Amino acid sequence: MEWPREVFSKSLFPSLSHSSSATIPVLPESGPSWTILDKTSPNSLQQQIDKLVSSHPNSQDHKSFSSTITFDQSNGPVIIEHGAIIEPSTHFIGPCYIAKEAVIRHGAYVREYSWICSKAVVGHASEVKHSILLPGAKAPHFNYVGDSILGTAVNLGAGVKLSNLRNDGAEVILRIGDDRRPSGLRKFGAILGEGCQLGCNAVTNPGTILGCNSTVWPNVTVTGVYPEDSNHR
Repeated sequence: MEWPREVFSKSLFPSLSHSSSATIPVLPESGPSWTILDKTSPNSLQQQIDKLVSSHPNSQDHKSFSSTITFDQSNGPVIIEHGAIIEPSTHFIGPCYIAKEAVIRHGAYVREYSWICSKAVVGHASEVKHSILLPGAKAPHFNYVGDSILGTAVNLGAGVKLSNLRNDGAEVILRIGDDRRPSGLRKFGAILGEGCQLGCNAVTNPGTILGCNSTVWPNVTVTGVYPEDSNHR
């Protein structure tokens, strides 16, 4: 089965370079970008985080943080690199990874298998679960990010929700024009290419993919797979 170029990592994240000093996940090169969210896939996000946190040498001592910052490490460690900014009253569930220069703001909830890259932001009352925020991606105010990937320079307006589960709990189906294709995933939020801007209270339905520099206007609900520079109002 052939997939359109819009679903591949090279099109969605063209500036991504693994040659930099930043620690970033390895995204799929041959298969569609969402296969990294399938825990049974080779080099899945879950497998990469398990490997990273098991031997990471640069984690801050949790005792150095404010007593209002809490950790649940019953299923794996919470790795926070030196240089990350962690504000009071945040909660982390491991295994998860927070890179240097990432910002986790007051009231944020970072759940298992979240990979927050350098200069990414998880803001006040935002929740992230089993997702990747690539360098400079921002979920800064009252956002839900589940089973998703946010590219560099993506910004979610206040109240944006990336829905990751159908109401009936069935497999997420990708809508590509008039075509409907199974994703193989029961939980799949959104994949947002570099530079996407989503207005306040916008919602993406499960399995949404937006190409680079796409725009979603406030209060709009989006479903489907779209090329770069798409505009949703």
